[in-house]
Amino acid sequence: MASAIQKIALNASRDIPFNRLVLSQSNVRRVKAGLSIEELARDIERRGLLQSLNVRPVLDGEGAETGNYEVPAGGRRFRALELLVKQKKLAKTAPVPCVVREAASTILAEDDSLAENVQRVALHPLDQFRAFRDMLDKGMSEGEIAAAFFVLPAVVKQRLRLMTVSDKLLDIYEQDGMKLDQLMAFSISDDHARQEQVWEIIAQSHNREPYLIRRMLTEKTVRASDRRVRFIGLEAYLAAGGPVMRDLFEADDGGWLQDPTLLDRLVMEKLSSAAEDIRAEGWKWVETVLSFPWGHTRDFAEIEGTPVALSEEEAGRLTALHSERETIEADYAQADEFPEGIDIRLGEIEQAIEALEERPVSFDPADMARAGVFVSLDTDGTLLVERGFVRSEDVPTQPEDRHDLPEGGDDAVVRHDGRDDAEGDLRESVSDVEAEEEDGMKPLSDRLLTELTAWRTLALRDAFAANPHIALTELLHTLVRDLYWPVSGVDCLEAYVREIPLQAHSPDMPGSLPAHALRQRNEGWRHDLPEDEDALWQWLGGLDDTSRLALLAHCLSFGINALHELSHGSSLARCVRERLARADRLATALRLDLAEAGWQPTVENYLGRVTKARILEAVREARSDEAADRIAHLKKTDMAQVAERLLEGSGWLPEALRTKGLSAQLKTDEAPDYSADGPAAVAAE
Repeated sequence: MASAIQKIALNASRDIPFNRLVLSQSNVRRVKAGLSIEELARDIERRGLLQSLNVRPVLDGEGAETGNYEVPAGGRRFRALELLVKQKKLAKTAPVPCVVREAASTILAEDDSLAENVQRVALHPLDQFRAFRDMLDKGMSEGEIAAAFFVLPAVVKQRLRLMTVSDKLLDIYEQDGMKLDQLMAFSISDDHARQEQVWEIIAQSHNREPYLIRRMLTEKTVRASDRRVRFIGLEAYLAAGGPVMRDLFEADDGGWLQDPTLLDRLVMEKLSSAAEDIRAEGWKWVETVLSFPWGHTRDFAEIEGTPVALSEEEAGRLTALHSERETIEADYAQADEFPEGIDIRLGEIEQAIEALEERPVSFDPADMARAGVFVSLDTDGTLLVERGFVRSEDVPTQPEDRHDLPEGGDDAVVRHDGRDDAEGDLRESVSDVEAEEEDGMKPLSDRLLTELTAWRTLALRDAFAANPHIALTELLHTLVRDLYWPVSGVDCLEAYVREIPLQAHSPDMPGSLPAHALRQRNEGWRHDLPEDEDALWQWLGGLDDTSRLALLAHCLSFGINALHELSHGSSLARCVRERLARADRLATALRLDLAEAGWQPTVENYLGRVTKARILEAVREARSDEAADRIAHLKKTDMAQVAERLLEGSGWLPEALRTKGLSAQLKTDEAPDYSADGPAAVAAE
């Protein structure tokens, strides 16, 4: 006869008064994690104890039961009940549901504690999402659900947002065919058909990254950070009934606008309104588009305007702002950095000074009657107004009788920087500067600017080549610009790199850190390249994406041009200014710091090439007014040598080498001891 199968016997369950329970030292949980004891206590207070405690009898020295029980499994629940007793929300003798293991059991207490914590299975996220939805359907608010589970309402909102994903995709996720971050990416759209279409596309690809899903779902929308949205304001679009798509799981900069047609209509209406106001100024014509093509003003002549003078009130305000700034800088000259409040105030002062110094320009009504204005959107979403352009047919055939022409007659060329063509001889030398008025703030010579910006161009190339992401962005920007705003040229693809020679440069540049890095990088790639063109094609195709981007950035870096150059004529001067503005944008994106790249002012590369006033300005900015005053009486040559020592390691840069947006403060190291022999000793006398 077959033996009967041994049946298991479950542990007895009964209620035990709380004051008969003690926490066991055999509990394996030591690290605090998850829900806090306070939150668990509030949950037990709200819904009661959902899970019994696992307990064992406490034995005395002779092995007899004492009537007390230790808790090896359920320690957090025990502590939560203990807290409720201390808060007098639970009686000391309140019965607690317990599962009691026999004292003679061969199962260790640590075994029970470990099993309870390890063998539990976390709730599948999809079950949590569905539970939240069911609770919402049964009348609970998002806030009540959040309070019940001790999470932020935003978390509940995110979970519920996932239920807007197609049921087909939810099933795929449930069967582990999709990751949670991919499912979260699909929640950005409510269009189930489009969601499923996108999944069918990316399911066949090795790239299923969430960013790609979001990009495909938003490809026919406009980001809220777009310049058009910033121009009209998101509120205006919403007020006109425009729908917005939001991402609850990622920073979305305000979301995506789903009706580009409505957006463009609102933009053009606001542009047209602005154009009418500008036309009322007296211009012959006003052209308005969202964005003009590159070089759209090239065939136009320009009329000269006159900056509007400061009023007495504005002049007084400007003087007061400069005085306040100088006082603050003097008070904190020896500090490593400004206090937060002072730093904010300095920023406000700089903005106010800039607003006052950037004067509006007035034009002669007779000139305005034959000239016009281009009105469009700037890259930052502000109104871009370009005034004073004359069509070729409106240019007078005979020069007008003007009394404000420069000496030299009608043929004299007025440069955009306010100097005539006689200035800026490329053969200027140190001795030329010595012969000039030493105490004036004369503008830097074109030769010196060319050398300084050659240094900057080299460092910019190195930083550019070392950052493939920005390099690719710049290339794509160029390609997209040429595609949508074409310039002259008949080739099928006007994307090429032409190495810009840096013929004028200071003697220290070839041995600089950027030059060394570029040489090493160039030799490394040259060593790896195949010997013939066909092999090169195969070799490029076999590179991984990281290597391809690095090589792309390296090649593009030789086309970087941030050089200041002589520009005769208004159109050429404009081109140079625009090129330098783009170089500034690139330097800001790369956070280029020429001081970190190794440039520092020396007698040879800067200090011996500028006036005494500029030397003192550099020392004052980098060190202090006191340091500048101590060397103010020196001759130019001695002053330059002392200044070189003072500025060493300060991080000071001329304006032409500074990058906008860098927050690093100039170092304020103490001035060196002037007791040494030589020019420094002269300064101390």
